[in-house]
Amino acid sequence: MTDSKLNAEGWEVAPRAPHKIKPSVLLEVPKGSFLMGTSDDNIKQLQLKESDWAYEWSDNDLFVAEQPQHLVTLPAFEIAQYPVTNAEYYTFIWDLGHRIPRNWPGYTYPEGTDDHPVVGVSKLDVEAYIRWFNEKTELNYRLPTEAEWERAARGEDGRIFPWGNTFDPWRCNTVESDKKGTTPVGSYSPGGDSVCGAADMVGNVWEWTQSLFMPYPYRPNTNREEIKPNGRYVVRGGAWYYSRKLARCAVREGVLPNHLSPSMGFRLARSSS
Repeated sequence: MTDSKLNAEGWEVAPRAPHKIKPSVLLEVPKGSFLMGTSDDNIKQLQLKESDWAYEWSDNDLFVAEQPQHLVTLPAFEIAQYPVTNAEYYTFIWDLGHRIPRNWPGYTYPEGTDDHPVVGVSKLDVEAYIRWFNEKTELNYRLPTEAEWERAARGEDGRIFPWGNTFDPWRCNTVESDKKGTTPVGSYSPGGDSVCGAADMVGNVWEWTQSLFMPYPYRPNTNREEIKPNGRYVVRGGAWYYSRKLARCAVREGVLPNHLSPSMGFRLARSSS
């Protein structure tokens, strides 16, 4: 095959032209305080509007990982408008010969999914991508902390979903949407966007953060962002084959850094200069 490459697993990479490397569109989130986590009032709101599951969650203490709600103060930061796409990630694979995501059918992503979020990548893969991307752009990108992610998703007022306190299946890609797969980034904009303009913060794909899964309250500048090979890291946002129960700004799950899933992707962030 002309001009083909071998990836780290020795597989030939198809010569689909990679996209030009360019910085992601970043949204500025100003410094300030916000309500992080789920309050008792949030649970009561969910019980009124989502009674088919919220009472069961409360009875089985499934909200505990999101409690107590507390005030967190963060410096200004920037977060990507969209998750990293297949086409963007393919450029990394083409250039570095990194292993392909698990869900790709061959040496590249499925036809017609250029602008879908890349999935099937572990946190270790994501870290390799970020190191490569920073070398290419000379910019200091990283994963968001879970506090930054939640601040970008819900704003300052403790809302349950990026758009408000009532679930709307027309604003995000969850199992209720019956898409049976990922959708192009920004498909639900602007109706599903957060206050800062970030798209797909709930639904579509779970997103890796750089924070270890630890009990609340969250305290910035502690050991939550340490690198631990056997640590569980927070993923946020729910995904296309999960229900609305997990498509909330405060939902958090802990996952090992080598975990691969067809529902798990990532977006970039950066500290403000």
